[in-house]
Amino acid sequence: HYRNKCEYSFSRDVFDINTRVQSVGFGLGYKHRGTFWLVENLERDSGLIDAELEAHIVQIRKFLEQTGLPAYYNKYNSGFFRNLVCRKSFVDDLLLINLVTTSEGLEKFDVSSFKELMISIFGKRLGGLLHTVNDDIGDSVSNPRNGSVELLHGSETIRERICDLDFRISINSFFQTNPRSAENLYKKAMSYVSVHGSIPSDTVIMDLFCGTGTITQLLARAYPDSNIVGVEIVEDAVKDAKINSNENGLSNIKFFAEDVNKFLFNHPEYVGKIHTVVLDPPRSGIAPKALKRVIELSSQQIIYVSCNPATQVRDAQALKEAGYVLERFSMVDQFPHTSHIETVALFVKRNSTGMEI
Repeated sequence: HYRNKCEYSFSRDVFDINTRVQSVGFGLGYKHRGTFWLVENLERDSGLIDAELEAHIVQIRKFLEQTGLPAYYNKYNSGFFRNLVCRKSFVDDLLLINLVTTSEGLEKFDVSSFKELMISIFGKRLGGLLHTVNDDIGDSVSNPRNGSVELLHGSETIRERICDLDFRISINSFFQTNPRSAENLYKKAMSYVSVHGSIPSDTVIMDLFCGTGTITQLLARAYPDSNIVGVEIVEDAVKDAKINSNENGLSNIKFFAEDVNKFLFNHPEYVGKIHTVVLDPPRSGIAPKALKRVIELSSQQIIYVSCNPATQVRDAQALKEAGYVLERFSMVDQFPHTSHIETVALFVKRNSTGMEI
């Protein structure tokens, strides 16, 4: 049980993993590999997030199926129940749960009965319960363009602790899914910042794709005389980051809720003034235009954290062509029993010794 977040999907198309037969019904669980519409019903604890939570998924599924409202049909973007998103706080042992539906038949859904069920199951462990109405087309469940979010019970955030700093996390904010292993990841990234000696005072360190500002705040604590800048496109994450930095007593940080590419275009004042850029992009890596902007910042070094080595290699080639040398490289197993790996790379401008790529 290492994950702090899971997104379960509803679907009218159900795949039975025992019989290998597809049928029409009411599914709630994980997507069948290689499909976007098939769901495998979760019948027991998967070992991924929380034993108590997943032991009750069948009960929750049967309760919602008995409402008579249909599970989502991806092929035609119809149906009512879409997702059940769950976050877990390891430090407080609390759950934050978000039921995502469409508005199709909303007036027939008894929200109060659902809330009572969840409270009866999880009791004081239910730190927060949300209901999101999302009529957007596609699989994204966060920040719906056509919809709304309602707090049904408790708080909109839960707390996690990383490297002795506390972080309030909302349901849609990015946060490393394996917080225990994430400490090793962040410690490795932090060690790369000062690998060539002390950081001059009043220098700028920039954390791009900063999420809730975990690395940003670790940088602010480690280098109190430096100016730390965090940039993240998800507004909820930036809101959490600002609250977290205030609660952690860190005043040398500025957070910006902007697309990285647009931010770098709109803030030319940082060009040539940055000691270190930390990158922690999504699996797709960095868009070519955004990476070009990062290179134009002309920072002394770039620390690239990646959950997808394939896109990191692609971006590393562009950094090499721009005059950066790969000097350090580490791997951290954030995703046990899978083929996925998290990597940390230190790129330094070519005037220093290093390993060519």
